Amino acid sequence: MDQLHALLRDLLHWVESFADSPHGIWALVVLSFAESSFFPVPPDVLLIALCLGRPELAFWFAGVCAAASVVGGMAGYGIGFWGGRPLLKRLFRADRVRAVESYYERYNAWATGIAGLTPLPYKLFTLSGGAFSIDFKIFVLASIVSRSLRFFAVAAIVYWLGDTATAFIDEYLGWLTIAFVVLLVLGFWIAGRGAHRAARAGDGGG
Repeated sequence: MDQLHALLRDLLHWVESFADSPHGIWALVVLSFAESSFFPVPPDVLLIALCLGRPELAFWFAGVCAAASVVGGMAGYGIGFWGGRPLLKRLFRADRVRAVESYYERYNAWATGIAGLTPLPYKLFTLSGGAFSIDFKIFVLASIVSRSLRFFAVAAIVYWLGDTATAFIDEYLGWLTIAFVVLLVLGFWIAGRGAHRAARAGDGGG
């Protein structure tokens, strides 16, 4: 266990080191893409470091991070679609797979929106989305909304708080995430109710 912790710590430091590299933005693209399907380190680590180094470009970094993450999520969907449930069982614990499946059964692809905002493994939802063949268009839309909210929130905090942002994010990101999830679910519920009413009105009119 100690060796695993040391490996993850070294991996984290390696990711942060790209912030001082002229290739930092490309590293952010690759990391954001890869994290959506297989890489263990979230892109927030490098995003925060880049924003601290160039705060005037914080929102540009957030946009790049969100776009690459969504494209990576689409790739994860494809991997899950072709790899299926056996792939999920090899990569994740059975209880996690069952939990995600229950989310999708209840919320369809909108469950991806919650995963895209929270510390839950986004890759688990992208791979599961493909394996369970959930609605791809809604999956992409939910990914765009949730990943943009998450990364732009991080960039905004760094932009306004500067060097104190890291401590603030560590302490309050959990509460910010909860607020984002509540707003996201509320928005999806309102949209769903509107669509349901429209469908009923159409059936009645026909």
